Amino acid sequence: MLDLAGRLRDWIEEGREFAVATVVAVGGSAPRPPGAALAVSGDGTAIGSVSGGCVEGAVYELCVQALQDGRTRVERFGYSDEDAFAVGLTCGGTIDIMITPFAAARRAAAASTAPFAAVSAAGRGEPVALARVVRGPADLLGKALLVRPDGTHEGGLGGDPALDRTAVAEARALLDTGRTGTVELSEDGSHCPGGLTLLVESAVPPPRMIVFGAIDFASALVGAGKFLGYHVTVCDARPVFATRARFPDADEIVVDWPDRYLRGTRTDRRTVLCVLTHDAKFDVPLLKEALRLPVAYIGAMGSRRTHEDRARRLREEGVSEPELARLRSPIGLDLGARTPEETAVSIAAEIIAARHGGTGTPLTNTNRPIHATGRETAPRAA
Repeated sequence: MLDLAGRLRDWIEEGREFAVATVVAVGGSAPRPPGAALAVSGDGTAIGSVSGGCVEGAVYELCVQALQDGRTRVERFGYSDEDAFAVGLTCGGTIDIMITPFAAARRAAAASTAPFAAVSAAGRGEPVALARVVRGPADLLGKALLVRPDGTHEGGLGGDPALDRTAVAEARALLDTGRTGTVELSEDGSHCPGGLTLLVESAVPPPRMIVFGAIDFASALVGAGKFLGYHVTVCDARPVFATRARFPDADEIVVDWPDRYLRGTRTDRRTVLCVLTHDAKFDVPLLKEALRLPVAYIGAMGSRRTHEDRARRLREEGVSEPELARLRSPIGLDLGARTPEETAVSIAAEIIAARHGGTGTPLTNTNRPIHATGRETAPRAA
């Protein structure tokens, strides 16, 4: 639901009633992950998606029904062997969707209602997690907690302080990494399947992509990074190359020595670092810093000969073998890329594969599920 926070915040401020359908569980191959949402306002306007098209019509009608009866419900959609055109997922998976009405009459209580407050906070760009009961006793279904990075929270899961404390801790853990996922809890707050299932949605600032080296390949990679939802910074020590005219799509352009900038800037476990300088005087000090940071991805451009020389220099600088093993070099997947644009696609593909545990193998040559369960859900921008 928080992926629609900007639009939903507008609806709240306009006093509209609406219902939100949220994917709360996925089985097998399904096109959208937990947290994906479709919202329908009282006037019939629809935004978002829960399935890529195959069950949108049925979910739309359930939202309309929820607006009429005011009831929260969970529905399952799956493949129909008898009729491939029946409402279901012809891709073979199943999805559970929770439909929640947000009546206009409740707008006045928005400040004290966790889902309303979470939508408003996420719509303002604040980092926040929303934990909701998506499986459990009927009287707890839809109960919610808003959780902030410092652990402060609003709402509750039914009046049990121990359960709320456990839910807050679980939500903070997911919020710290910008992830959305489900958590199994028993009613006494322990990890015991069969009690409650919480869907925890995280809304956080976009993850960072830092591109070192103001070259033509970097310009193409900036565009790919923006397309994937990253906040993109270009860093180069040469002011004649690191200019707004050359990188109009970058969020930031920094003129500084790469290693010095990396030491002083903010990174986290979602940050990706792309080193395109392929010049030892920049690469070695930079990668020595980078390979000791807890970031998501570190890639460096260059030929295999360049990589071998760079690895030798890094070892001489004291970089350990486990640290060096984190380096993806030559950068990118083997797509046969030639142009800067093709190379940017190759690098972007490797970043996606690293984030979700993909192999980079053509799907036609595999028999594993396209949307494998157990992979992390991508970070969601606030």
